[in-house]
Amino acid sequence: MHWLFLLLALGCFALALKVPQMSLMLLALLGTLVFLLMWVRGLYVARFGTMQRDISSVIDPTELRRLREQAQARRQPEEDSDTP
Repeated sequence: MHWLFLLLALGCFALALKVPQMSLMLLALLGTLVFLLMWVRGLYVARFGTMQRDISSVIDPTELRRLREQAQARRQPEEDSDTP
């Protein structure tokens, strides 16, 4: 959808080159600028998204402590078997 704004910007620029009146040329150039900015914003959103943090992926402290204890419990038998 954001590619449509690029085509509209090119159309406005072509119109600005063809129009003999100065006021219509300035209006077409303003339209070109607006459509180019809308295209850049659309391209940014399409590539990077909204970039908001997903709160569901945040781990609370109790869950983090439980995971740490599990990892330590898994490591403990390996360390015990390494010692002669």
